[in-house]
Amino acid sequence: MAIGFAFRDILLLASEPFRIGDQIVIGSFEGTVEDIQTRATFIKTYDGRRVVIPNSNLFTNSVTVNTAHDIRRLEYDFGLGFSDDIAQTKAILLQVVQSIPGVLKEPAPDVLVVRLAESSINVRLRWWVQPPRQFDVLTSQDLVLEKAAAALLAAGIDIPFPTHQVLFHDQTEESDGDRSRQREGWPPGKGPVPRPERWVQATRQSGKSALGEEGRTES
Repeated sequence: MAIGFAFRDILLLASEPFRIGDQIVIGSFEGTVEDIQTRATFIKTYDGRRVVIPNSNLFTNSVTVNTAHDIRRLEYDFGLGFSDDIAQTKAILLQVVQSIPGVLKEPAPDVLVVRLAESSINVRLRWWVQPPRQFDVLTSQDLVLEKAAAALLAAGIDIPFPTHQVLFHDQTEESDGDRSRQREGWPPGKGPVPRPERWVQATRQSGKSALGEEGRTES
């Protein structure tokens, strides 16, 4: 069994899925590869900690190598109001991202509508950076988001927040008021049909009779 594990670790080293200096993600750990030994791989997390990962874990689990290629695509979703101009928003975001140093012209940035949400129209800004190391990724994202937020606000583009409508309505007939004016969240003129007054009076009278009969029975 030990020979099998050792052979598997040697295969991992021979295949070279990553090298020293690469930035990888495995499970909840992410950082820069510092050393690759026969039985374990050492990574330095971005907050300065060392994590020792058995090579058996690397062999049996998915590993993301963020620096495997020369470039990397970043993306961020922006929400705009349903009354805002989508084409104008796209143009503003593209103008902003194309002005940021380090953003590649090829592949070109783009903006896509990705969702019609409850309170907003969500558009996704995508752009490419080089090199794809974590520091460069965070720096690029910081510059893009700072300038994009300022440009959208300056253009009067609404950045909405989730809203909810809560209706309080007493269903008892005594305090219901004029039911012809109670829409209960329906559009004007399309609310529920008011109950006939004769039905309401009959219901009230029936309730009083039942209470009276019950009272006489108990007495």
